[in-house]
Amino acid sequence: MAQVYRGGQPYPAGHPSRLTPHEVRTREFAARRRGVDHDEVREFQARVADELAMLNETVRLLSQENDRIRRALRDWQIMHAQECPPAQEHHPNSGHW
Repeated sequence: MAQVYRGGQPYPAGHPSRLTPHEVRTREFAARRRGVDHDEVREFQARVADELAMLNETVRLLSQENDRIRRALRDWQIMHAQECPPAQEHHPNSGHW
């Protein structure tokens, strides 16, 4: 497997950390013989960084909602366990007939 680098350093244990919008906006590329339009690159970086920021915010909001739902479920389970009597086992020979 090829070693992947970020900021001149290899990823720790081969796993990348999260890419930040700031890192996308400020990334510099080496000049080559057949270069690209720097304005187009900057415009694309801005679009990617904006989308990345939006996705990070969405993940944060969904994580908060997930935590809220987990707490509500846990509270409901505790309340239900306290209010409801334990289920009695049904024995085949304990019926009316």
